[in-house]
Parts: sequence; C-alpha cells; structure tokens
Amino acid sequence: MRGVSNPSNPKALADQPADVAIEAREVLAHAFRPYERVRARRAGDEVEVRDLLRAGPAVAVLPIDLKRGEVVLIRQFRVAAQLANGKGDLVEIVAGHVEPNEAPRDTAQRECHEEIGVAPQLLVELFTYLTSPGMTDEEVTLFLGLVDASRAALAPDAREASALLRVSIDAALGALSAGTLRNGPLVAALQWLALNRARLAEIARTGAASR
Repeated sequence: MRGVSNPSNPKALADQPADVAIEAREVLAHAFRPYERVRARRAGDEVEVRDLLRAGPAVAVLPIDLKRGEVVLIRQFRVAAQLANGKGDLVEIVAGHVEPNEAPRDTAQRECHEEIGVAPQLLVELFTYLTSPGMTDEEVTLFLGLVDASRAALAPDAREASALLRVSIDAALGALSAGTLRNGPLVAALQWLALNRARLAEIARTGAASR
C-alpha cells in the first residue's frame, strides 16, 4: 500500500517537506484576506487544484496569573460560529495575526495589551499548529503569558471583545471537560494546560516549556 510505514523512532513521526511543485497561483478574491486557487503537482501525480484562504501566521496567548490561579479570557462574537451551530458568542483567548515584518513574540505582546489591557511579564512559546490545512495556510504559534490578572481590563474603545472573563484554572479546565468551549486556540491551550499544570511553576522559573 502506498505510503504505509511504521516508524520505530518517535522522531520519525513528523511532518516532512513534500516533493511538490507549485505550478500556478490565482487570486480569486481579495478582501480581508486573499482567497487563492493553487495548482500543485506532486512527483509522478496529476495536478491538484485547491482553493485556499491565505491567512498566514498568527499567534494565540493563554494568559495565566499563577499567584491567583486564574486564566484571563475574553468573549467575542464570531459570525462563522453563529452559522456553524448558533452559538456565536465565543469564549476565547488572546489571538491575532502577525503583521508584516513583525515577530510572533512581538505580536503576542501587542495583542495582550490591546485585548486584555496588560502585557505579559513572561511569554513562553509552547507550540505551533495549522488550524485547518485543508482550506487555509493559517499557522498559529501558541504562547503561555504570565500576567497580573488584577490589572486586566478591556480597552474603552474595544471593537471586538465584548467582555473580559477572569476565571479560576479549575473552572477553565472544567469547561473544557464539559465540552462547552469550541474556540480552537482556546481548546488547544487548555489541553496543554491540563497536561502541564503541575509544571507551571517550573516553566515560570526557567522560561521554557520543553523538558
């Protein structure tokens, strides 16, 4: 069977560069983000045609106050969520797209200040993931941000978030377990938190999430 393998080395279980040639790209629409038709040919195969939203790099930040045992979240309306399941008022974490010539870490600092009114005392990069690679090139880098939750507040001129939520870590993980949260970056961040909660003090001390 084509492509079947059983790697014994865990390091072999990883995404790899593809032997593919991008033969053509056509912009179908250009609004908030460009929508492109891409023609790609893998070695020995026919040309594949895919229509993609070119969203590009983004960041998300899980703001945690270790002293108070709190997570800082926001509530924001999303049209796509409303169309998907009728629950468009999502609970989310800080997130935003990386601007041209901006490093992801700088974006994370900026978005925290803009969305929850407080810059992290420490930012720790956790991991990067593709949100929906079948339809967009959006790639999110997730950070842990250590903050003083008592200083968090929505900006008076906030245009997107409608509420700021300071909740206990237990409450956040309880909502994850109950399945009441559907925002992708938030779910990914809380899953990481559930796995690494016991290591938070160590991560804060060392400034690194890897073992």
